[in-house]
Amino acid sequence: MNTRSILLAYATRYGSTQEVAETIAATLRQAGLEVDIQPMREVRTLDQYDAVVLGAAIYNARWHTDAHQFLSQHQETLRQRPVVIFALGPLSTGDAAMLRSRRQLDRELEKYPWLKPVAVEMFVGKSDPSKLNFFERLGSTASDHRRRSEAEVAPPAG
Repeated sequence: MNTRSILLAYATRYGSTQEVAETIAATLRQAGLEVDIQPMREVRTLDQYDAVVLGAAIYNARWHTDAHQFLSQHQETLRQRPVVIFALGPLSTGDAAMLRSRRQLDRELEKYPWLKPVAVEMFVGKSDPSKLNFFERLGSTASDHRRRSEAEVAPPAG
């Protein structure tokens, strides 16, 4: 990917996706790329960017609402840019959990047949009961199986 400027836009409910986005942005910057990082809901235009990285979590088998709104709002520009997508999904590192979350993400992305990402990555999420509301805490336990190396993403070749 021969780019001058990348937007890394993320949607987060409790901050975990932002943490991963910041790690990815740092990795891309170390590779010599110019990266702006913003919450998806704050992005107004993509005109100044050559490529876009989008990150959002999967909650209850659904991709974050802000991600859907972002894709709909910026469809025309995203058709003209290389797009990379990452998601946080499973709360464990098991193969079955990762596969299930990836299938959930794939089902969500099928809603946008025009979207042709150059890469799609799934990362393990985390759960912090102190950030959940009462109903979300029911049956929830603390979990953080993320490894910093998982968030080290090299820019796609090309």
